[in-house]
Amino acid sequence: MDLKENIRVIEGFPKEGISFKDVTTVLKDAKAFKYSVDKIADYLKDKNIDIVVGPEARGFLFGAPVAYAIDAGFVPVRKKGKLPSDTMGVEYSLEYGTDTLEMHKDAIKPGQRVAIVDDLLATGGTIESVVKLVEQLGGEVVSVDFIIELTELNGKDKLKGYDVMSLVKYDL
Repeated sequence: MDLKENIRVIEGFPKEGISFKDVTTVLKDAKAFKYSVDKIADYLKDKNIDIVVGPEARGFLFGAPVAYAIDAGFVPVRKKGKLPSDTMGVEYSLEYGTDTLEMHKDAIKPGQRVAIVDDLLATGGTIESVVKLVEQLGGEVVSVDFIIELTELNGKDKLKGYDVMSLVKYDL
């Protein structure tokens, strides 16, 4: 399956000069959604993953079914103040300011093998923060997996030394 056929591209969103890649069209197409989850699960199946981590919000949508498919647990990463128990956080830079991502302190046990699944790798700032959270809790990041990678933004550079897999790559 050519997954690019199922990804809607919206020019000029959210602002002029941006070519937005919309994965909601993958989610609503049963075959494309199943294909995406199955491809990532197949990639991870022999890596002995204990936990799949998915950042808010589209990482939940792809990460949870991948975790189910490989018989692993799932851990959400949320924006500051959204998780109900004791958390740890990492601040990261945005185009205009900073934000904080959090994970429950008891979400990952030291030595657990972790895959991080998200919809998009762009500049890599968000996913770099998720990697830091996992490692601060003692988890081993085994793989970082995406539906889409925007190659010209060089987000993969922030993930040097990690196994990174993307189903679809776009040059801007």
